[in-house]
Amino acid sequence: MPENVIIRCLNCGTKNRIPQKKFQGRSVCGKCAAPLDDLIIRCLKCGTKNRMPEDRLNQKPLCGKCREHLVITQQKTTPLEVTDITFAREVLTSDTSVLVDCWAPWCGPCKQLSPIINELASDYANGVKVTKLNVDENPLTALQYGIHSIPTMLFFKEGKLVQRLTGALPKEEIEKNLLSIIKTN
Repeated sequence: MPENVIIRCLNCGTKNRIPQKKFQGRSVCGKCAAPLDDLIIRCLKCGTKNRMPEDRLNQKPLCGKCREHLVITQQKTTPLEVTDITFAREVLTSDTSVLVDCWAPWCGPCKQLSPIINELASDYANGVKVTKLNVDENPLTALQYGIHSIPTMLFFKEGKLVQRLTGALPKEEIEKNLLSIIKTN
């Protein structure tokens, strides 16, 4: 008996057993005949779940609700530097959720965290605004948010502080908190 692959239908929920040798073809659900190669991609801007065949991923698909690109080619985006003067405009009145990395140039753990923050800025360019605040040059904002240890990451959603992380944490831990603040409907 050939080995089987089990794929759950996204349309009706039925588990389909497909022989390994037929798996490379375009399989359909045995109950509702829906294609089994559909993917569900959540829009980073509005949070809508979009269903699409796997072979359309390279055709720059758009969200059915907000028309934002669902598949983002890796763009090199860097964190935006914010100051005491620009903080309110860039963070508190932003349309998107915001991650603020509070750092200082002399801080070793901050230097260690910097490449991770840069990666997150690129990875979530359309879902979260990633910013950096130098606490030595911008003491008013640091004082306002009680930044006593660095690196500290502040997570804002709809202009309100919703989460705070302190220390040079692994990317996965920061990313978990980042995903929780992405604006969804």
